[in-house]
Amino acid sequence: MLQVSKIIPQGAGLAPVLLKRAATVELDWDVRQKSRFDATDSLGRQLGVFLPRGTLVRGGDVLVAEDGSMVRVIAAPQAVLRITHCPDHGSPFDLVRAAYHLGNRHVPIELKPDHLKIEPDHVLADMLRSMHLIVHAVNEAFEPEGGAYSAGGHSHGHSHGHAGDDHDHGHAHAAVPAPASPAAHVHGPDCNHGHDHADAGAPQAIQIHKHKPHSH
Repeated sequence: MLQVSKIIPQGAGLAPVLLKRAATVELDWDVRQKSRFDATDSLGRQLGVFLPRGTLVRGGDVLVAEDGSMVRVIAAPQAVLRITHCPDHGSPFDLVRAAYHLGNRHVPIELKPDHLKIEPDHVLADMLRSMHLIVHAVNEAFEPEGGAYSAGGHSHGHSHGHAGDDHDHGHAHAAVPAPASPAAHVHGPDCNHGHDHADAGAPQAIQIHKHKPHSH
């Protein structure tokens, strides 16, 4: 058995000709979410994969064997539910709402601009259809989100929010509160819509300045 303990995410830095010549291995998501597994590549070699714990293997990643040979990973087609919005009775925003409800149930989801994918589940399929979404059972590659804090060798190569780091490198971090925006408006007691506040705010401040109380 050929041991594999290194992964190159998406074959970054490798020449296209090397990727084209590399052996391949087709793996479904159930295997690719594991850091230790056995597989057989396109050359018939038995691979024993031992990657750092928490590593997620994605289609397009390259495994490097102990003898230096490379194996390109292909995400194998598998049974999934493909979820799209109804163009007649809904909008693309329905997918955002569906992702929210699925996320609350800790369901692995592949997010695309125009559809979602989840593993087959008839209860979830019924729930989604009740939300006026269209659900189709298909066989396609499945690449769900790995989570904001998942490991797996797919970092961007820079640190975020480390203690003692005075530089933000131009990135906005989730730990820093975002400025309030009109889109985040909450309708409640402090809402100004339809309420008369003529005795407060900028007009009152201007009136105070007009009186000039210290002038003689």
